[in-house]
Amino acid sequence: MLIDAIRLLLFPALMAFAASSDLFTMTISNKLSVALAVGFFLLVVVTGMGLSAVGMHVAAAGLVLVVAFLLFTQGWIGGGDAKLAAAAALWFGFGHLLDFLVYASLLGGALTVVIIQFRKLPLPGLLARQPWIMRLHDKAGGVPYGIALAAAALIVYPHTGWMPAG
Repeated sequence: MLIDAIRLLLFPALMAFAASSDLFTMTISNKLSVALAVGFFLLVVVTGMGLSAVGMHVAAAGLVLVVAFLLFTQGWIGGGDAKLAAAAALWFGFGHLLDFLVYASLLGGALTVVIIQFRKLPLPGLLARQPWIMRLHDKAGGVPYGIALAAAALIVYPHTGWMPAG
């Protein structure tokens, strides 16, 4: 029962928190990525995942971390986004990694277009007094890509082996 609660709630809740944090503050805490990794290894222990399977999940996360940090060094994504993508990849392994990355790319592209269009519009006075909206509206600001990563993760997660059959 506890295992099912963890499988059903932990990953989705942390990803939703990552999206909201990125939207409102344009940051994703390192603690969140660490919590995702700890949650993964907790489930590994309680579900008895084999060492070779764990190794493949870790390899998928490592690959994503390397590529994401290359993107970070070019200024294309934030450091929090890179770590969040790797932490999500840890949960997906290679089995669902491509699905996650395709969804994240498509949703990230759509989010970027929406943000660009939003930045072309004048803000009504009420919205202009909200600091998080001003950050989103700033043409020099970034895109809260954690939203796209979280949405992609939440689309893919129900199709993984972490979800109990039922």
